[in-house]
Amino acid sequence: MKGTLIFAGCLLLHGLGFAQQPALPAQKHGFVVIAHRGNHETVPENTVASVEAAYQCGADYAELDLRTTQDGHLVLMHDATVDRTTNGKGAVAEYTLAALRRLTINSTDGKIYRVPTFTEALKAARDKVHIYLDFKEADVAQAWQQIREAGMEKQVIVYINKKEQYQPWREIAPQMPLMSSLPDDAHTPAQMEQFLDTYSFAVLDNITDSSLMNIARRRRVSVWLDAQSPNEGPDAWKAVLDRKVQGMQSDHPGALVRYLREHKLRGGPKK
Repeated sequence: MKGTLIFAGCLLLHGLGFAQQPALPAQKHGFVVIAHRGNHETVPENTVASVEAAYQCGADYAELDLRTTQDGHLVLMHDATVDRTTNGKGAVAEYTLAALRRLTINSTDGKIYRVPTFTEALKAARDKVHIYLDFKEADVAQAWQQIREAGMEKQVIVYINKKEQYQPWREIAPQMPLMSSLPDDAHTPAQMEQFLDTYSFAVLDNITDSSLMNIARRRRVSVWLDAQSPNEGPDAWKAVLDRKVQGMQSDHPGALVRYLREHKLRGGPKK
């Protein structure tokens, strides 16, 4: 589970004075389907093609990972290094954009894919699919500027990975809805209440306990659970849906969308 420790030890930070969490992007469906790292069932993850495949399969969001090159450009890459997904070696932060663009992304379809810039991903998503931005290593002001320039202010939610990322987003882009995991020291009802009194989030991704679910519902905080795995399928999806959450992240978003439609659940789980 990503991010479960990012706010550990920070429950005493009260009185930040921030406004109530902004609303989520408008959505077409009652139940949110998130394509993990874009829809990478047939194309490489974190590519423009995976963004296009996300909206083509009917997903509501493409989850994408943001990092920064040596010369300050924002690019998509899940890992801190390029080793797993490209023909190169080394840290993303040690590559210039030009050097990074010379690499090819590993693929199985014989086509050539390059590491995309954030701007390219935003352009591919605009008016087609929302972006769930996993904010790995980047500058908040720069990311927000590119989101605004792309006209995507109302199509993005940002996942916070570090407590240090929270206040910059709140100060620079107070209208941006934020998401995170509930920290390890906030897993009782009282602790969760205190956490949400201190930090304002539109979505949490790691709540399964019924008492905590009740707090989330009362405070109008959505819960999107991670189901992604190579072998995920109907059993895993049903287990998530049975918890009456509002969304699910999947490595097989096309199959998940079909499952929801077949069971008349695209509007959300039955009450």
